[in-house]
This record gives sequence, C-alpha cells and structure tokens, in this order.
Amino acid sequence: MTPLCMALGYDLFAHMLNTDEDMMKMARMVAYDEGLPVVPNPGILSPQEFVDELFSDRFPNEYLGDTNLRLAVDVSQMVGIRFGETIKAYVAKYGNASRLIAIPLGIAGWLRYMLGVDDAGNKYELAPDPMNEEIQEQLKDIAVGQPETFTDQLKAILSNERIFFVDLYQTGVGEKVESMFREMIAGPGAVKATVHKYVGGN
Repeated sequence: MTPLCMALGYDLFAHMLNTDEDMMKMARMVAYDEGLPVVPNPGILSPQEFVDELFSDRFPNEYLGDTNLRLAVDVSQMVGIRFGETIKAYVAKYGNASRLIAIPLGIAGWLRYMLGVDDAGNKYELAPDPMNEEIQEQLKDIAVGQPETFTDQLKAILSNERIFFVDLYQTGVGEKVESMFREMIAGPGAVKATVHKYVGGN
C-alpha cells in the first residue's frame, strides 16, 4: 500500500491512515477482510491479535516516523509475500481470487506509483528497487491523463511468477488490476477517485 500512498502524495504512512478515511478502510480490508480469512494460525500469536495491535498501536503512531518512501524500498521483492501468498490461498480455498478487491487495488496502486507522477501531476523519485529499471521500461509508453496509451503493458508484469509467485491472470485478479490501473491514470485526482470507488462504500 505504501507505493499507493506515495502516488497520493502522502509522506508519512501513519499520517495517511489518520487523515484519509478511504486509505484506512483499504488497509483494514487488506488485513481483516481479505487477509485474515486465509491466514494460518501459527499457534504462537493469534493473527487476529497481531493485526489488532498493528491498527491500534503501530500504524496510527506518527511518532514512529515511517515514511512511505522508506516503506516502498524493494517493493517488487515484497509484493509476492504481502499479496501473492494471499492470492494463492484464495485460489486453493475458493478456486480463484476474483472476490478480492483491496489487494488488486494495492497492486494497481504499486504499478501506478511506478509511473513516477503523483495524483496532482508532480514528479517524484522512486524508492530503490532492483526491478525499477525493468518495470519502468515496460511502462514507459503510458502517460498519466492519457488512458488510451495503456494497452497491454501490464501483461508481462502481472503474469510474472517471479514477482507474485503466481500468474495473476490465472487467478482472476490480472484483469481486475488492469481495470483499476486504467482508472488510476485517467488524470489528476484519478488515484483518489479510484480508491474511493472501490473502498468508499465498505
């Protein structure tokens, strides 16, 4: 989610959660609605109690100073762990992961972040990541404000099992990510509007 926060122009992760109702809803959807139902209980610490502590103590604490730029370092190496494993668990449990909303939105937000332009049209530097150059090369012809420039550039990324541990198109998630990403590049304010569309009513 932190790359999405950067695309929205937020510096501190906690500040974003404390001031943006939709982003807090999205974070809770990822954790409670989509993650917990398929997380195995290790028997040492209850997953429910762990998530409760994150949202009550750590995430809202602005004194920790967790910047979205720092949290976005090496996201390509973490997105499979954060989202891919959950998607795999949904496929194993339900046959596909098409019911997911917040997780595909987070993946679309990561790819929108990779364009290096925030929701107000301001450019920013990407956090260090070993796949920055490769992914930016694949997305180079996409222009924010010109959704017609988006064609099939996400195919190679979303089907890359090295990133997600699974081909997202085979899980019912790939097309959903493409649709959300297309909405996010419509123009200024499109990222915020897209997040609100998918989580605002939840």
